[in-house]
Amino acid sequence: MPHHGNEEEHNASAGQHNAHGNGQEPVIRDHRKVDPVTGQARHPEGGQSAPGAGAQPGAADSDGDALAQAEEILNGVDMPAEESVAQGAPAGSTGNAEAAELRNDLLRLQAEYVNYRKRVERDRAVAGEMAVIGVLNSLLPVLDDVDAARQHGDLTDGPFAAIANKLENALKTYGLVRINETGVEFDPTIHEALIQQPGEDIEVDTVSQVLRSGYKSGERVLRAAQVIVAVPA
Repeated sequence: MPHHGNEEEHNASAGQHNAHGNGQEPVIRDHRKVDPVTGQARHPEGGQSAPGAGAQPGAADSDGDALAQAEEILNGVDMPAEESVAQGAPAGSTGNAEAAELRNDLLRLQAEYVNYRKRVERDRAVAGEMAVIGVLNSLLPVLDDVDAARQHGDLTDGPFAAIANKLENALKTYGLVRINETGVEFDPTIHEALIQQPGEDIEVDTVSQVLRSGYKSGERVLRAAQVIVAVPA
């Protein structure tokens, strides 16, 4: 419509007329993310979330995306089972295979542990036996002196004879066995022949005299007995 007067006054009056005609006031939105006065970051729509308020719309969108991704992953995991059923395979065959594999692993670990325990016990027993044998070997020269004193009549009676008997009895508890028998067949595993003499009525090599006693512990020979062997004439 034609108007008279200033252009600015006409625009202002037209704006007022439109505002009153529509029943709404003009809305001014400030989309700046930084407040020009305080210099602090603004929240969406220029406001700040009140304390204790819920999640922001952006977080809700991200939660929705996460749920959608989770559903896609679950659907992807379920696909092999559906395909196996469609192909005639039993449902949950993958889980059964994994359970069987875990059970086999546990059985293998149990067998390895049992073998390890047996090996440790065997090594411990061998170590204890070797320690006893070491002590017995170190005492053999003492037993030789005791035998020599007994042959010379020095240990027929008295405190030294009692001590010698206690020592020999204590060593017997650890499996020490003396090899000093005569009239038995010569055995190269426990006898060491120093002298051979022809004997009457001898059919096989026989121990006629023991020069130095031998000793063994169980089936282990600690020292062979030095003997004189009578051989057939």
